[in-house]
Amino acid sequence: MSNHLGGAVRLRRPVDTWHKPALSAAAALAVPDLTLLAMGRLDLVLYTSAGAMCALYAHGLPYAARARTLAWVVLGMVASLGIALTAASLTASPVLLVAGASLVAAAHKALCDATSVGPPGNLILTFISSTAFFVPQRPNDVPLHLALAVAAGALAWLVCMAPALVRPHGPERLAVARALESASALWQVRREEAGPREHQGAGHQGAGHRDAGPRDAELTARRAVAGAVNSGRHTLFLIPGTDAARARLARLLAHAESSLATPRAGRPHTPADEAERCAALARAVRGGGALPEIGPTPDEARRPTGATAETEHTTPAAVRRPSPDRTTGVRAALTRLRPGSPLLPVGVRVAVGCTLAGWASLAAGVGHPYWAVVSAASIYQANSTLSGQRALQRVLGNVLGLALFFALLPLIRVGPPVMVLLALALQIGAEALITRNYWLGSVCVTPMALLLTEFGGHLPTGTLIADRLIDTVVGVTVGLACCAVVTNRRATDRIEEALARVTAARSAALRRLGENEGGSGNGSEGESEGEGEGHGRAVPDGAGHDPEAGWARDRLALALVELREAFETASGEWWQRALPAERVAAAEHEGHRTLARLVRHAAPRVPVS
Repeated sequence: MSNHLGGAVRLRRPVDTWHKPALSAAAALAVPDLTLLAMGRLDLVLYTSAGAMCALYAHGLPYAARARTLAWVVLGMVASLGIALTAASLTASPVLLVAGASLVAAAHKALCDATSVGPPGNLILTFISSTAFFVPQRPNDVPLHLALAVAAGALAWLVCMAPALVRPHGPERLAVARALESASALWQVRREEAGPREHQGAGHQGAGHRDAGPRDAELTARRAVAGAVNSGRHTLFLIPGTDAARARLARLLAHAESSLATPRAGRPHTPADEAERCAALARAVRGGGALPEIGPTPDEARRPTGATAETEHTTPAAVRRPSPDRTTGVRAALTRLRPGSPLLPVGVRVAVGCTLAGWASLAAGVGHPYWAVVSAASIYQANSTLSGQRALQRVLGNVLGLALFFALLPLIRVGPPVMVLLALALQIGAEALITRNYWLGSVCVTPMALLLTEFGGHLPTGTLIADRLIDTVVGVTVGLACCAVVTNRRATDRIEEALARVTAARSAALRRLGENEGGSGNGSEGESEGEGEGHGRAVPDGAGHDPEAGWARDRLALALVELREAFETASGEWWQRALPAERVAAAEHEGHRTLARLVRHAAPRVPVS
């Protein structure tokens, strides 16, 4: 129990790009806020904030994909706001408004999870729409309010796309740099374990007595590399067309992936050398200068055609297309929401939990039931264990945030200009802190939410603070109760599906290596460590003449990433049937060994100094 509590409040290193959404949102909010301040119409801040807050999304995507995603986010925000404002104009029944806000919150959760839209996920959409359900409206005013949201959303789109004028390849460079940093960490783990492993191997002879596989630390590092490479490759796939920069990034990504191959004996560089090389490449890629070049590998230098790595891997034609069976976009989202999907029970949790939390808040006589709806919606994570941790973080952050709001009251009472500046500062502070831990970011989010309420009309401070505190406690309590009642036994089914995908991807990969399941490719000891230069049939690089080899690698790596995610999600669910932990461990073990062989044959290896 203490471990779970410690993990819930422990601070992490801040995300390296926290300033990008922070400054984008602050810029997108500042223009309409200051305009409304000059006009004396701060009561309209909610509607402009709806569009401006869309600037928090899609900062990890290449600019072409970012443009599409931001447009969809703005459209979703405006549609949600339109539903809320229309409902508020048609009925004054708080019971019905709570139910409507809860259903919209459930739709936000399901769609954001299915589309993998990324941070901040469904929470911003739910916060804005839930608040709008309880803002008195006249039908004639709804079009104007929606127009304000659209205008602010267009401004947010422009703000988020503006960096493309200065650094057009920034997002993909960052994705590749992260993969290289993960590769550096893997080589560092090997360096630290090289001494004990060599000592253990000194008393054994033959491939049959080799280490059965990567130790826990190395396996964890391998998972990180596989995930980072998969993310980086997906990022490159999102870039339309081909150019030299994209091809060179693909080459660097392949170099990061080459760390997954088990090092050969007699390698020209030590793990420490490789760790530093990958770290240096990552620093260069993150920088604003020219992309670093990767020299030819020993195998490429010996090719009779005379083709070098530079000519083969940096031409536009060398950039591999995604696998034909890889689904993306709307079709992928619909697939994830199909009947039987493990995402659906989570959506039901949100709908039921938010509705009951809002009704409980009404029963308690609280004047802001939408805060209870938002509190309940905010705690629902991938599984019940993570939801319990988020509930603790929500309460802790809100309590400290209320204390901060009370401390800021003298400044708030100075007047609207200071309130606007405080809101912008809190927005930046929230993005700076929330990546370290949700509760720390909530310390800034809470007074910012209260300021938004103050823009609409002044309320007694004691009432405002008491309502927020009661709604927070009610929301998380009812939300957790619904986690226990609404189970998600489909999470285990997802593991079985992921296991089947790993098995199929591994079988296809072994066939690409020219082996059969019953032959030398059955996962026998030494399959990745004992082979020589000429063992098996070399598979051409998927970025070159044989895209099937690259696709086989992509499918296996993606299947392994999804298997780990499915297992960790199911492991945190309550009332779950027994998990196939041993089968998952075996599948990961053999899958990573086969992936290492594929990478050894198909991906660039240690470059020549």
